[in-house]
Amino acid sequence: MLKPGRMPCSQRGARHPHQPTNETLETFMADASKSHVLATTLLAAGLMSLGGMAAASPCSPCSARDRKEAATRNPCAAKNPCAAKNPCAANPCAAKAPNPCAAKAIMRPAGYTPMKGDARLGERLFNDPKLSTNGMSCNTCHTGGAAYAASFAQPYPHPVQMALDNFGMAQIHLDEMVQLCMVMPMAAQPLDWQSKELAALVAYLGEVQKTFRPNPCAARNPCAAKNPCAAKNPCAAR
Repeated sequence: MLKPGRMPCSQRGARHPHQPTNETLETFMADASKSHVLATTLLAAGLMSLGGMAAASPCSPCSARDRKEAATRNPCAAKNPCAAKNPCAANPCAAKAPNPCAAKAIMRPAGYTPMKGDARLGERLFNDPKLSTNGMSCNTCHTGGAAYAASFAQPYPHPVQMALDNFGMAQIHLDEMVQLCMVMPMAAQPLDWQSKELAALVAYLGEVQKTFRPNPCAARNPCAAKNPCAAKNPCAAR
């Protein structure tokens, strides 16, 4: 008769039905080794991070949601008081036209003395689009003597509406007018004040001015009266 807890001799040494075999253990260890090698390789190649699995979890401190919440709770992440409106960042020259700072680029510099220029060279330059950055030349606007204001017949300096509206210049010299056209319609830099190109253009335009006669038909068009529909929008007041 068997004692309690003793196994029959016929069953001693037999494998428990849930006990893994040596072959199963060897297979498991081999697969684990392969997984370890794969993970090590991915880490070395930068294709996986230690927090990679954690980042996928919505409750992980590494998750996007929790990172956002952590930044919200971070007192150092609050709005930087030193980043308040910088008084030096307000550009007074970026105000509405006329722009007084841009006028300096086309105004005669201190101590400037006009040079005598070659009118024939000036005529060639007048028709040369290489002076501009947009393919225009002086002649683009003034073909056949067009687009000159009636005031062009007056001796310089004199008022020019274009200079007043855009640069706040009450009066302008002819060489300054050349520089204005270089900057605005032709989208280029002003010419050097001591350059032969500027002197030549001024000389040529001086010759054109001598024979210029204002066109009486170019007077203000009565049909172009102030458009009542273009009045100031009361909703845009403030």
